[in-house]
Amino acid sequence: MTSSRSPLQIRPYKAADWPGVWSLLEPVFRAGETFPHDPAITEAEARVAWVEQSHAVMVAVDATGALVGTYYLRPNSLALGAHVANAGYVVADHCRRQGIGSRLCQHSLRAARRFGFRAMQFNLVVSNNTAGLRCWQRNGFQVVGTLPGAFRHKQLGYMDAYVMVQGLVEGPAT
Repeated sequence: MTSSRSPLQIRPYKAADWPGVWSLLEPVFRAGETFPHDPAITEAEARVAWVEQSHAVMVAVDATGALVGTYYLRPNSLALGAHVANAGYVVADHCRRQGIGSRLCQHSLRAARRFGFRAMQFNLVVSNNTAGLRCWQRNGFQVVGTLPGAFRHKQLGYMDAYVMVQGLVEGPAT
């Protein structure tokens, strides 16, 4: 079992990691509870969405070498909005509530700063994702808006979603 005190390596994704990443993503995407991807997404489509459309992809590996988490980092928008980052995170179900999501978030914030992003924005945090909301708020994100009925939860129907943001630079955002 991995805990926040156990050795955890967060490293760049390699092509050989894909089967492990897919094993993390597939149940989350199929559940239709937190990510907007089609629950029927194919493995190939998921690889394009998670890996090929990202600026960086990282994986978290526990002391046994098992892949227990992943995140992507990419610009949130095009051209004139590309200075704001976006990220998505998935932690293995059996490793949740052990601080891995928080460690991935902190790592992604440092990486975003190194890449020159000025802020990070989460576009669609589902309102009933209380664990995610707590994690992001503990890591400095603020809710800046509510999108009424913006997420079609696979089981609960239309739910509100939040836009969350965190600045990554000191001083005025000029």
